[in-house]
Amino acid sequence: MRARTRLAVGAAAALAAAGLLTGCGDAGSSGTEAPSQAASGAGCAPVAGDQLRVLDDDKKLQNSDNVIPAINADAANPQLIAALDKVSGALDTPKLIQLNKAVDVDRKTPKAAAEEFASANNLTAGIAKGPGGQIVVGAGNFSESETLAELYRIALTSAGYQVRVQQIGNRELYEPALEKGEIQVIPEYAASMAEFLNTKANGQGAPQASSPDIEKTVAALKAAGDKVGITFGAPSAAQDQNAFAVTTAFADKYGVRTLSDLASKCSGKDTVLAGPPECPQRVTCQAGLVQVYNFNAGSFSSLDAGGPQTKNALKTGSASVGLVLSSDGALAAG
Repeated sequence: MRARTRLAVGAAAALAAAGLLTGCGDAGSSGTEAPSQAASGAGCAPVAGDQLRVLDDDKKLQNSDNVIPAINADAANPQLIAALDKVSGALDTPKLIQLNKAVDVDRKTPKAAAEEFASANNLTAGIAKGPGGQIVVGAGNFSESETLAELYRIALTSAGYQVRVQQIGNRELYEPALEKGEIQVIPEYAASMAEFLNTKANGQGAPQASSPDIEKTVAALKAAGDKVGITFGAPSAAQDQNAFAVTTAFADKYGVRTLSDLASKCSGKDTVLAGPPECPQRVTCQAGLVQVYNFNAGSFSSLDAGGPQTKNALKTGSASVGLVLSSDGALAAG
């Protein structure tokens, strides 16, 4: 679905103070390893199954990476922002999962998936006409961003603009283009963009700007954006962030619905946690699970960041729980 991860963005600043942010693991490491914290108890052995279920992050380990429109300040006006906010109002995480399924699983184009969504959700109803003109909507180099950009195109076209979608690349490329006005709009992620602007302005050691609270994250994001000529619309309810999944068969067998359930029922030697090589040291992966939830897996399987290896390990019964991305189309029911 995408060539990025959010393992560097975390909610618990205390973890950094405890030294859990140091080190990224060996980039080429693989296989199953014992975790640094000893796991006591029997744990929960993997249970194979075709359907995955995300466990509720009930103690808010992850920060609020809600989809939000980013706009060049010179291009912003009330009608343009209102049209983009109409997209935000139509999106939530289950709908974003279905959009990603349409593209990544059902193999529709981002444009076709966006047009079907817009029609089904009356996206253009009530959009007021703006002053018009040409707008370039940027997209990151992954399918979800392209689909969201197409939704922005549909809304802005309804508002009277001549709109073109252009795939740019990663944030390091498109954020400067947005500042300069080479593109006027791009779909963003609140916590990730807040941290990007924060570290760009203040350095890698800057105190964390984002939070599990979306209102606090957006306040920090808008303050940072004001300094570089970027305006932000309303955040959607849709989140694309790190999450932890099990098979539905595993959830039903062990009565696990939340990460707190996982910690209380499944800490122990039979539990296998799967994720990317850097997971044991990351605050949004194993280090955070230990610190925030007191969850101790019996072993760690070094695979990928929410990709096919981790999902396959869950489905085939090689892993009990694995890091996924919360809007992954593979999480769609049915």
